[in-house]
Amino acid sequence: MEEKKAESTNKNAKKVNLLDHNSIKHMLDESVSDIVTSRGYKEDVRLSNMKLILGTVIIAVALVAQFYNKKFPENRDFLIGCIALYVVLNGVMQLILFTKEKNAILFTYPLEGSFTSTGLVVSSKLPRFSDEYTLTIDSADPKSISAGKSVQFTKSVTQWFTKEGVLVEGLFWKDVEALIKDYANEEPKKQK
Repeated sequence: MEEKKAESTNKNAKKVNLLDHNSIKHMLDESVSDIVTSRGYKEDVRLSNMKLILGTVIIAVALVAQFYNKKFPENRDFLIGCIALYVVLNGVMQLILFTKEKNAILFTYPLEGSFTSTGLVVSSKLPRFSDEYTLTIDSADPKSISAGKSVQFTKSVTQWFTKEGVLVEGLFWKDVEALIKDYANEEPKKQK
């Protein structure tokens, strides 16, 4: 009976290869998203949808250029236009990634019933060849009057993983929830 219980807890455990930097970051980022959404924040997917639409338009431009009815010498100007449009749209996509998304792993709407008008931007960093994971919570609109101050923590990932590569979720949840509470305490108070 105890073997089955231990086996079922092992199936639910999040295990990762400790030598794979990307899988460690991915596991932690997924857990952060779960924690934030479990606190009542709804994910804001507008930026992701905009990137998908822009990507679809870029692919459509490439397909039109590839399968245009006329052969090369006749469609030269059309191809040049398609290539220019392809480059410009890809530049816009990179600009969005560089300016808006940065290291963000989650965008949220404001909490329902909250007086703030901005959601959260949760971002993380795990530099290559480092065990220091930095998690930052910031306002989705830092210029807003209801925006809270940015809060972050930097900790070694070795605190949250066993030697076998299993994430100790209780410790990680506690750290992330403390950071969310810190951000909530930094938000401007309602005026009476």
